[in-house]
Amino acid sequence: MTAARTTAPADRPQLGLRERKKIKTREAIRTATYQLVKEQGYDATTIEQIADRAEVSPSTVFRYFPTKEDIVLTDEYDPILLDELRARPADEPWPDSIRHVMREAIRTGVEEDAEVARLRTRLMVEVPAVRSRMMESMSVSGHMLCTAIGERTGRDPDSLEVRVYAMSLIGGLMETSLYWAANGHRDDFSALVDRTLEVLQHGLLRENG
Repeated sequence: MTAARTTAPADRPQLGLRERKKIKTREAIRTATYQLVKEQGYDATTIEQIADRAEVSPSTVFRYFPTKEDIVLTDEYDPILLDELRARPADEPWPDSIRHVMREAIRTGVEEDAEVARLRTRLMVEVPAVRSRMMESMSVSGHMLCTAIGERTGRDPDSLEVRVYAMSLIGGLMETSLYWAANGHRDDFSALVDRTLEVLQHGLLRENG
């Protein structure tokens, strides 16, 4: 959902040189991919072209991203968001915690790089391979969220209830991103996420009239 983040927040330990180099390489590959996709389209963009533009070898691209779709979808901020969720006050209502974390995700991943966020979500809508890979990656994000929910609520993270809630949230956010892109990114994304969370919290209410 969010764009990649290359620097650690100010209140977190700074990364070592090796890790910073890895992030720099990943970001160079992503930037090259976005540039090429904007210039010639997704399908016409090859791994060889991406490697050449990023000044790395094709094997290096595959070492960081197993598929071309992963370059678009891989999100390094998800683990940080889970840390944010774990850091919320223990007595804070669960829906409030989720809203806080999602607002932080939007601020970091969408508002700070709106152009990339629009490109990523447009590709999710327009390119079947990207959308299919996104569906596959949902299970990884869902597992991380289950762990965080279990820690926060004291429930078994592998219980049916936790798994259903986590995947409902992940799926709802995915559909929100697709809706945003399919409608030309006209809506305020933060407002759309608020609507999504309202549905997940209160269910689908009957419209007035």
